[in-house]
Amino acid sequence: MCRSIKTLRPPALPEEATEADIRAAALQYVRKVSGFRAPAAHNQEVFDRAVEAVAQATAELLDGLEIRGAGARRTSDAA
Repeated sequence: MCRSIKTLRPPALPEEATEADIRAAALQYVRKVSGFRAPAAHNQEVFDRAVEAVAQATAELLDGLEIRGAGARRTSDAA
C-alpha cells in the first residue's frame, strides 16, 4: 500500500476527514496503482474517473464506520 496515504478516521485523524483529505488519498492510491504521477493526455479522463470513484468509495466507507460504538462517523449528506 502507498505509505503516503494517511488514516482518515479517529484516533489517527482527530477531526473529521475533509473532502480534500479524501481526494488526496484517492489520488495517491490511483497514482500508485497506475504507476503514473501525472497521466498522459490520452489517459487523463480514465485517471480522473478512477480518482473520483475511489474518493466516493472512501467517503462511503468513512460514512459507514462506527468508531467504538459511537455511531456513524459522518452524515451521508456530507459526502
